[in-house]
Amino acid sequence: MTEPDSTLPETIAPDPVVAADVPPDRLAIQPRSPWFDADKLRRGIGIRFKGVVRTNVEEYCISEGWVRVQAGRTLDRKGNPLTIKLNGAVEAWYEDLGEQAPVAKV
Repeated sequence: MTEPDSTLPETIAPDPVVAADVPPDRLAIQPRSPWFDADKLRRGIGIRFKGVVRTNVEEYCISEGWVRVQAGRTLDRKGNPLTIKLNGAVEAWYEDLGEQAPVAKV
C-alpha cells in the first residue's frame, strides 16, 4: 500500500487580516444612517472618486459607483448638510495602513 504523501503543499487560505483591512462597500458619516460605523471611520478612510482623492465625502458605495458630497453651505430643514449624489468610479482604503494599503474597488 502507498502512504499518503506529506510533501504535497497544503492549500493556502486567504489571509483574514488582509481581507479585514479593506473598507466596507458602503459607509456613511451620519450617525443616523444604517451604514454608519464609528470604528471603521475612526481608522480613517481614503476615497478616490474618478481618479481624484476627495476629502469631503459624506457617504459612498463602491459597488454602485457613487458618492454623496455636501452641496456648498446649504442645509436642509433639520439643519443637516444638503448633499448631492455623484456617479463614477469609487475606490476606498484605510489611511492608517500607509501607502501600501489594499484598495477596495469594483
